[in-house]
Amino acid sequence: MSTHWVVGVDIGGTNTVVAVVPYQGGLPEAGRTLETRPERGPEEGVTEIAAVAGSLLDDVLDREGGTRADVLGVGIGCPGPLDLRAGVIGATPNLGWEGFPIRDRIAGALGLPASLDNDANCATYGEWWQGAGRGTRSLVGVTLGTGIGGGFIEGGRLLRGASGSACEIGHTTIDVSGRLCGCGNHGCLEAYASGPAIAARAREGLASGVESRLPELVDGDLGRVTAATVYEASRLGDLWAREVVAETARFLGVGLANLVNTFNPEMIVVVGGVTRAGDHLFRPLREEVGRRAFSSAVDACVIVPGALPQTAGVIGAAGVFVMERRR
Repeated sequence: MSTHWVVGVDIGGTNTVVAVVPYQGGLPEAGRTLETRPERGPEEGVTEIAAVAGSLLDDVLDREGGTRADVLGVGIGCPGPLDLRAGVIGATPNLGWEGFPIRDRIAGALGLPASLDNDANCATYGEWWQGAGRGTRSLVGVTLGTGIGGGFIEGGRLLRGASGSACEIGHTTIDVSGRLCGCGNHGCLEAYASGPAIAARAREGLASGVESRLPELVDGDLGRVTAATVYEASRLGDLWAREVVAETARFLGVGLANLVNTFNPEMIVVVGGVTRAGDHLFRPLREEVGRRAFSSAVDACVIVPGALPQTAGVIGAAGVFVMERRR
């Protein structure tokens, strides 16, 4: 029997990943990461995605001896909120392509049927299908990057909610009079623990005069401080960076404790670059969850980093297409 393939597309606020994934599951056979550059507009983005996908397919099919008939479709993950029935992007804070019919545009450009889901749902599904969550029945995924998203799987099915916006953990409030979030609300978890928020909190401390090695890691240009820089400084023993990471863990612990109490999952998988902070993040995060959530729910739940760095979203986007096709 010939191998069948699905194109996965994971559109993020900073980067977009395109890959060719086996229909039966597995790691991508080929993939490429592009800078999203949302300011160029969605039409140009679709054109670039289609060109990259076509090139990757040609490479895989030439190598495997297949034809375009062996490519069954394309799964797309995109920041929400989304109109999943219409395949249209809503008012997305970190992308800005409001009202754009992303599913049908990519489907038309590639000549393939397509599915669309929230990027965090896709990353969650990817970890459940092929990653850290294989074999679990109930799993919550939390994606930490330019924004913060979440997804919930019960019995192999994604919970999407009445309008496709279920599990938007990044826009749950952890401080009713807190920082302004990109969504317009104040005190969202995303305003404290997303990548840009971590960097902003680190820079605020530097501006107030705290001692840190962070400036030397960016040659004195504080505008270049990112969450990754903070994690690196933390690993090097920088006390201010470790304080920022510990504070981030507390914020995330509040958010995850709410998920533990709400969904009572077997596992929470944390996906994204924040996992590079290792035990400096996960130890205090788990402790915070233990202080705040019901003990029976905490005892039933493990909190782990994702097993598919850089690929959970694109594998999951392909996996959602497979799931929808099999329904």
